[in-house]
Amino acid sequence: MVPGDAAAPFPEFAAELEAIRQTPPERVRTDLDKLGVERDLGGSVRLGVLREAPEPALEKVAAEIETYWELALAPYWARIRQLLEADVFRRARQVAELGAAQVLNELHDSVRWDESSLRLVRRHCALTRADSGAGMLLVPSVFAWPRVLTRSVAPDPPQLAYPARGIGTLWEPRSTEAADAVAAVLGRSRTLLLTELDTPASTTALARRSGLSAAGVSQHLTALRDAGLVTAHRAGRSVLYARTSVADALLTPAGS
Repeated sequence: MVPGDAAAPFPEFAAELEAIRQTPPERVRTDLDKLGVERDLGGSVRLGVLREAPEPALEKVAAEIETYWELALAPYWARIRQLLEADVFRRARQVAELGAAQVLNELHDSVRWDESSLRLVRRHCALTRADSGAGMLLVPSVFAWPRVLTRSVAPDPPQLAYPARGIGTLWEPRSTEAADAVAAVLGRSRTLLLTELDTPASTTALARRSGLSAAGVSQHLTALRDAGLVTAHRAGRSVLYARTSVADALLTPAGS
């Protein structure tokens, strides 16, 4: 994972780097053995150093990841994270309303749920319960397009990374046509809050981003919730607000 603010239930980037540094040496060697078999990397000098002295090598790996993050991802992370969080909340809502099978069948053209079996079309490997832990972890990604990626390493649950919904519009500017029409009915402040909820957010975060007072944001959110346009979800000690499908439809330009 990657960094989040205090109101969001996501680990901090620094904590994730520390987890890499603290990886047990036996786990490092097991993963290297698997990587070497799959990709024929047995002669790699750098992997040999990582095998012989995992602790100092992992420190260098963490430093390289941190440098890459700062240069390649950090400047764009706020926008990427909004897209990923919006996908997660949409899938969770689908599970509650339509069931898990509906979610799995909409992940990707190559993924199909068929009579209690998850089938991946045109994959070069098979995921079986014998080779992995219980459950399945779905991972939305802005880097997996146009295919899905899988990981199956016991005792972890199998992982399926898929292109997040809306990835094709990640860098497009927001259309104001629909928002202007909604503002004529709901008012600009409430419409502004709805447009800010591309990703779930707390009252404090919305106040900071919108320029409205926290009290004003709370009052507007109560009205929007009563109208069925937002929902509230507890995350630790915070309450995160999210748009409903009704609000999504209102903010979608006609003909989209």
